[in-house]
Formats: sequence, C-alpha cells, structure tokens
Amino acid sequence: MDGIINILKPPGMSSHDVVSAVRKKTRIKKVGHTGTLDPNAAGVLPICIGQATKVSNYLLEDTKAYRGELTLGLTTDTQDMYGTILEEKPVDFSVEAIKEAILSFVGEYEQLPPMYSALKVKGKKLYEYAREGIELERESRRVTIYDINIVYIKDNKALFDVICSKGTYIRTLCHDIGLKLGCGGVMSFLIRTRSGVFKIEDAITLETLKEHHNPEELLKPADYPLGYLPRIQVHESQRRFVLNGNKIDSSYFLNPPEVPIDSTVTVYLGDQFIGLGNIKGDNNYTYIKFTRLLI
Repeated sequence: MDGIINILKPPGMSSHDVVSAVRKKTRIKKVGHTGTLDPNAAGVLPICIGQATKVSNYLLEDTKAYRGELTLGLTTDTQDMYGTILEEKPVDFSVEAIKEAILSFVGEYEQLPPMYSALKVKGKKLYEYAREGIELERESRRVTIYDINIVYIKDNKALFDVICSKGTYIRTLCHDIGLKLGCGGVMSFLIRTRSGVFKIEDAITLETLKEHHNPEELLKPADYPLGYLPRIQVHESQRRFVLNGNKIDSSYFLNPPEVPIDSTVTVYLGDQFIGLGNIKGDNNYTYIKFTRLLI
C-alpha cells in the first residue's frame, strides 16, 4: 500500500497521534506526516504511506492556508489561548487600526520561532526545554505571508484567512500583531484549510478511515502533489538501469521537456511513477541523476 491520504486532523491530537492511528489501520510501519500541526489545531494533514514517504520532504515545502482567530489584550507563554497568561492589557483600537496592523504583515518578515514548538535544538524539541522552564536563544527565520483576508473584526477578536510559506507559525503571527498594537495577542482558534494541493473539503476524518473496509481506495498516488514538476518518461529499454538508479541519457527521454540544468523532475516508465531526479550535464550532453526511487 503506497500513497498519500488527506486526513482531517481533529483538535486534541498531535500529528504523531494521527500517524499512529493510520499505521494501526493500515498495518504498515512506514507512515509519516508532511508537516506538524499544533495539537489544539485542526485541519489538513497529508499522511504518506509506504513508498510515498520518500516524497514527504517535497510536501514540506508546500504553501499552507489557514483560518485563524486573533484575540487581542492577552500574552501567554505559548502564544495561544491554552498557555499561562503572562499579561493582560485593555484593547481600545478602532477596527481600522486593527485591520491595518494585521495587513502590515503581508509580505516577507522575520519570525522568531516560539519556545513551545517542535523545532529541535541539540537533538531536543524546543517545547521540551520550555516545559523545564528553560528559554533558549533562537534565530529568527524569514517567512512569507502571501495574503491575509480579514473575515471580521469584533471587539478584541479578529477572524482571518491567511496563505503563507512553510515554517510559518500562526500563533507567532498573532503574537507579533499584538506586539505591534502594544496590547498583546494570542491565537484563539486555528484550522489548516490547505496544504499544497490537499484541501480541507477533500479531507477525511479518522473515523471514516477506521470504518473503511479498504483504506487503499482512499489514497492519492505518490506523485499527486508533484504535478508542478516537469515530467519525464523514459524508454522501456532503460528499465533495468532506471530500477538500479543509474543515470539515464536524455536520448532515452520519450518527451524531453525544455528544463534548465539542475531542475528537479518526476520520472516515469510508461505510466508508472518511478521517482525523482535532477537534470545534469550541459547543452551538449544531459542526463537524469536520480535522487529518490520509489521501488
């Protein structure tokens, strides 16, 4: 059983809990998620099964979309409603002032990862240090907020839809908006509505998975999220060389696309997705060097 299943993660479960549930249902050990979703958040969590785990790193790069709620006037140690309150301040801003502060984060900005996160430092997750009362220095990371659509602003709360780059913490975005306004802010609700090509309207619950007689029918093929990459079909005569991971000369490409050197491509024998590779060489001689084989 190889493929990707789009799970609707419920609140109260960690991403690892979801992986364990999928592993138990499918009876397959090789299962992994494609990007942690906070335990208290819900939404799209693509799960790779079997050989599809070999493409999971490519899914980590995907753009994400969320619906989140910001509550102003609070600061907590976790940057969400579930942490210990560190400070409370009155909120006395116009709707326009709040809107302006939220929309000012559209574009690139330096975001400091929260201590309560799964990022590893010296082999240990940051939240493990935080639970011990240890705060480490962290390096800020450049993230991109592609778009924010404000659904409503009422009193000290704002509901918004955001499209962002990988590695963006919506909790920290809420915290940073609160800092900008000077009153503090926390994330009080979060649901991931999209991860790459996987959308919430196509996601299935764990209950549906558990009750399904043949979970393989629920899987998307391993190449489903890779449609943005150039596709190369290799002549059947090269099957043995392909399956051994040997480089394949471009003269054996059935549909040679015009792609720059060092481009990543998906590779097929007939309709069978074999793996991923990089185009190497120069204008006179080009070939595929395999980076991942799904066999």
